[in-house]
Amino acid sequence: MKRILFTLTLLAGFAAFGFSQNPIKDVAPPPVNENGPVMELESTVVDYGTIAQNSEPLRKVSFTNTGREPLVISNARGSCGCTVPTWPKEPIMPGESADIEVRYATNRVGPFNKKITLTTNEGGDPKVLKVTGTVLKEEVEESVPAGEPSMLNPGGGK
Repeated sequence: MKRILFTLTLLAGFAAFGFSQNPIKDVAPPPVNENGPVMELESTVVDYGTIAQNSEPLRKVSFTNTGREPLVISNARGSCGCTVPTWPKEPIMPGESADIEVRYATNRVGPFNKKITLTTNEGGDPKVLKVTGTVLKEEVEESVPAGEPSMLNPGGGK
């Protein structure tokens, strides 16, 4: 009898849990205003190429507002803390161009593939910039004083 009550209670719990979940609804992006702003990016890829560790972290991506209304970038977010975008806070008027600055932490060694998501007032899906490249380990030369014997200089350089 205890087994039957336990089983029924367990089934009732699973049923209640299953029916209490809200179905996932597809969230459509805001509609695109045909007379609104249009962000035309120079490139959607920021390619650092192969660079040395601790080299210059700054890259720029240019864009133009080819629409009929001012373009406002409300947010730019990197996929991790190692990729930091800086964007213009003021509206970009129709026909004007501006830059988005991208800084990658070049102290991290190895290949990288990151994203920056741009949220604008043009509607539709957010724009995505891909940030790629490879950082090579910085080679440090070891110097041995000339007067001291070592494995590399057994005689001490005299």
